Order: sequence, then C-alpha cells, then structure tokens
Amino acid sequence: MAQRLATEYVKTTLTLSETQMDEFLRAVDDPQVHYYIKILDNGRQEIVLEHSAGEEVHLFFEAQEGAFVCELTCRLIHPQLTLFIRKLFVRFKGEGIVYRMYQGFTMVYFYNEGTVRKIMEKNAVGSRLVFEYKNTVQELQQLFQHQNVENEISDVYHLINSLLDQRNLARTFSELEQIDHKLRMSCSKLFALEA
Repeated sequence: MAQRLATEYVKTTLTLSETQMDEFLRAVDDPQVHYYIKILDNGRQEIVLEHSAGEEVHLFFEAQEGAFVCELTCRLIHPQLTLFIRKLFVRFKGEGIVYRMYQGFTMVYFYNEGTVRKIMEKNAVGSRLVFEYKNTVQELQQLFQHQNVENEISDVYHLINSLLDQRNLARTFSELEQIDHKLRMSCSKLFALEA
C-alpha cells in the first residue's frame, strides 16, 4: 500500500452556525490534538489545532451573515492530524478540493457538503477519473417525471386517429394521397418516439 506523503486542502470552505461553532470546539476531543483560540479584529477568530508531534493547523473563521466561514488552505503531514481534520471536514460538511499526495501520484478529492463527489488520480502521464458520485435514484425520478415524450406520443396517436377519420371521408384520389402521406410521416414519427 502506498505511503501518503502529505495532504493538502486547497480552496476548501467550512461554514458553521454559532451552534455548530461550539460543537466544532467540543469535537476537538483527541488527546493528542489541543486547540487555542485567538480573537481577531472585525469578529474574526483564529483556531489553532496543534498535534502533540508539533504540527499545527490555523483555521481563520470570519463572521458573515450569522455564520462563521473558514477558507482553509493548508498542508498536513502527520497522519493523525490529517485524519482528525478530515473527520471535522466531513462532519461539518466542508466544500472544496483536497489533494492526497503519494510517491509518484496525487489523488484529488472533490467534496460537496462533506461528501466526496469525485476522485481523480494525477501522475506524470496525465489524470484519470477514479470515482464520480451519481445520484441514480434522483436521476431516475427526474426521468420518470419527464413526460414530454409520452405527451408527444399521445399527440401523434390523436393526429393519426384524426387522419384516419379524414381518410374515411375523403372523396378524391388526390385527398387520399395527401392523407396517406401525412399518415406515413406520423407513423414514422411514432416509431421513432416509441423507440
């Protein structure tokens, strides 16, 4: 198994309500991770998470419209602190991109509301998609609710019935040819729609 060299949080955001901010601080219950808070100007707070091995992370939270927003960019090496930050990131529904770097390649994780939505592998040769979240239940529901084709098929059936009625009442060969031509076109359209 490949040894992770570092984890880098790039363009990531945590948005916490006041209650979640208290919950966030209570979540720092790892005996090897300690925190302290610095109150800065304009309602900003700096929370420093420090691992007993000496590595630390500085989280700058800014008060915005009743919430605390942290735009996190950092590089972590120690596995326990990395795991701890990932758990906080997932629990508090973080958004953004996380690089997990290994010898010779990097795994890029795309998070949305604390959930991994896509994973890419990047190396010297290029990149490839490893995983992409697809909400198939929602897609199927949307497909089921999307009834444009069924409505169009119904309209073609009504047109064909109307043309057949007109054909029964037609008096000249010219009228029959025009109606038959419209029937052929409608039948072709119906066949395409039902396929």
